[in-house]
Amino acid sequence: MADQRRSQRPSGDGPRRGGRPTGKSTGGKPQSGGKPTRGSDSRGADSRGSDSRGSSSRGSSSRGAAEGRSGKPAQGRGGKPAGKGGAPQRRSGGKPPARSGPREQAPRTAEQAVYDGPDLPAEITGAELDRAVAAQLKGLPEKLANRVARHMVAAGMLVDDDPETAYQHTLAARARAPRIAVVREASGEAAYAAGHYAEALAELRAAKRMNGATAYLPIMADCHRALGKPQEALKLAKSPGVANFSSEAKAEMTIVEAGARRDLGQLDAALRTLELAPLQSKSRASWVVRLRYAYADTLEAAGRDQDALAWFHRTHAIDSDELTDAADRAEVLEKRLG
Repeated sequence: MADQRRSQRPSGDGPRRGGRPTGKSTGGKPQSGGKPTRGSDSRGADSRGSDSRGSSSRGSSSRGAAEGRSGKPAQGRGGKPAGKGGAPQRRSGGKPPARSGPREQAPRTAEQAVYDGPDLPAEITGAELDRAVAAQLKGLPEKLANRVARHMVAAGMLVDDDPETAYQHTLAARARAPRIAVVREASGEAAYAAGHYAEALAELRAAKRMNGATAYLPIMADCHRALGKPQEALKLAKSPGVANFSSEAKAEMTIVEAGARRDLGQLDAALRTLELAPLQSKSRASWVVRLRYAYADTLEAAGRDQDALAWFHRTHAIDSDELTDAADRAEVLEKRLG
């Protein structure tokens, strides 16, 4: 879920832009489908030209009236006899008017384009969606649920490399199922990854109202920071539910809280916030890497270069996946310190 979304460069300095939501709402990388095409294409009705076969002021549908008093067939304007049954003459001289073909499809409105979403790759079936997420779509009609699932799978597949398109996929899913919490969650997380922080905040708030989950709080707090509201971020960091977070989620909230303190120019408070976290943990988990990196970065911002160098080295020592640029930062500091 939301507590699984992690930034590629976890710094205490500024929001984790470019972070990737990869929790259950999209089922991770292998999930997410293409765009739903709108069930209706808003095409107008087939407007074929009328052939005026109804009654006419120039003749009756009865044969007697059509033939006239002379007993001869009535003449149309073009000099040709009226059709069988006294069908009225064509005003164009007896030549039937050309029938127009179907109207050209009108351009999509912005709302329709969102509903349609990006194209869905044929190989995405929707079955790739995490089972727990798919279960929440069971209340939808089968075809609708499948369409929503395919969009969510596509979003999960694209969120790392093309977060904007991933976000568009989630908007298409939301347009079809706006009252399902996991869909709103996916939309919020994709918006966050794409840098649409106001939209991400609104979507995650909606998801939280629906299911009461607190796992979104670190992302929501980071959105407040990105929107220039660090005080709001600090309020969320003090939410009662944070105490029950997993170690990883607590670390994420700690990093955001420290970043908000830095936004307010409170470097000492930011350092204290990080020092209360398990920086000395023997775990090599990614959340420990991010905590150490944020601490080193804040030490450097506070002018404590020697301490920052030591912590950049400690970060690099456990960063086997190279989640951070700790090695490069350490090298720069070494050159500066001579």
